[in-house]
Amino acid sequence: MPEALNDIITSRLILRLLGDEVANACLNNNLTTAQQLLHAAIPGEFLDKLSSLQNDYRQLQEDREYKPWASRAIILKSEMKMIGLIRFHTSPDFHRDKPYMTGAVELGYRIFSDYRRTGYAREAVLGMINWATESFSVRRFIASVSPKNLPSLALVQSFGFIKVDEVMDETDGMEYVYMLERTA
Repeated sequence: MPEALNDIITSRLILRLLGDEVANACLNNNLTTAQQLLHAAIPGEFLDKLSSLQNDYRQLQEDREYKPWASRAIILKSEMKMIGLIRFHTSPDFHRDKPYMTGAVELGYRIFSDYRRTGYAREAVLGMINWATESFSVRRFIASVSPKNLPSLALVQSFGFIKVDEVMDETDGMEYVYMLERTA
């Protein structure tokens, strides 16, 4: 598994696992330490919404195999600055309650406001999908998107994700659930 913890490199981005130390520094509002550990600048906007890190912490308590799937900083190589966050909500699970979730991983991502509409989300999502396919032979990917989030809806549809469900999320409200099935 050590190789699975390495950075995922794309043409413009580094997808770097935050890990326990960076996550703890962020959760404790210690931006200086978090930046030193991450080896990249972290904008204050990141600290406004830390629910992903809190979810990672809970997930790791339940499943130690979750570590490589946890939150990764989306770092812009040219600036060595964190411009967003991407993660899988869980490790692959072959005993899920909904058939479309069997063996799937669900993506979550966020690009900070100054870096939106530049193709970074597309590049990060593709990097994560390729990594999961190559490193773990995952072939099924899920994305849950608010029907009001038109840019994310367009992004998942452009990858070929197909709507398979609608769910009411207790935090985010109505979400459309999309699935991408990659062939071997």
